[in-house]
Amino acid sequence: MAVYAIGDIQGCFDELQALLELIEFSPADDRLWFAGDLVNRGPKSLQTLRFVRGLGERAVSVLGNHDLSLIAAAQGHPLSKDDHTLDAILAAPDCDELIHWLRQQPLLHHDETLGFTMIHAGLPPQWDLALAQQCAQEVEAVLQSEEFPALIRHMYGNQPKCWSSELSGWKRLRFIVNCFTRLRFCDADGCLKLKYKGPPGSQPPEYLPWFKLPGRKSRELDIVFGHWSTLGPSDEPGIYPLDTACLWGGELTALRLDGTPQRFTLPCTGQQIPG
Repeated sequence: MAVYAIGDIQGCFDELQALLELIEFSPADDRLWFAGDLVNRGPKSLQTLRFVRGLGERAVSVLGNHDLSLIAAAQGHPLSKDDHTLDAILAAPDCDELIHWLRQQPLLHHDETLGFTMIHAGLPPQWDLALAQQCAQEVEAVLQSEEFPALIRHMYGNQPKCWSSELSGWKRLRFIVNCFTRLRFCDADGCLKLKYKGPPGSQPPEYLPWFKLPGRKSRELDIVFGHWSTLGPSDEPGIYPLDTACLWGGELTALRLDGTPQRFTLPCTGQQIPG
């Protein structure tokens, strides 16, 4: 059995199918991990969501910021000008079932046997695996409950910026959501700097990529993640970025996780060009 982790698809369904053909994916034998952002901006978000849901136990997908935007839109949260590629999902006869399925997906997936942990964006330096799992489960419990509309109403915003075990209520859950789905840079104290979205080197020099912070407690983990399409390759031990900008004319990437990690990439020149 082969296990592949795949970066942000964002509705690029045809490219996903071509990548699965490239890696000779066997639905009967293999398993897929998706690093979040299944939907939005690409041309076929509805088909992508239906396909991944249809894989059942053969796949796991962590939630990304665009996936949460879809859940919010289904609750009546206004769409931004870039979000109208979600309209087909919202108008689909199976919309409710798709949103319900999406709400059941985790923020963090860890496989002890394979030795890999998957998130969408990042981890603050104060979190080890046990604390990251606890924090993910706190949000997942609310998202999967009847209280999830309240979570949607309170999850947007950049505050608080710094982790504290004393955080509680919506502030605590908002911080957790921002780490798992939006984080790229932190300052030396581990405070989130969500404003900066470019490649390393484009940010003020006192800020670092989340995985570069000294003393990061998740340093012993092998982490696969998406979200950061401008990041480029990483030589940081245990860090495996998977968002290679398929949506923006880059590549769609799969990383084989069983055995020695092996990358497979599919050029996606037919998609959008940055700017």
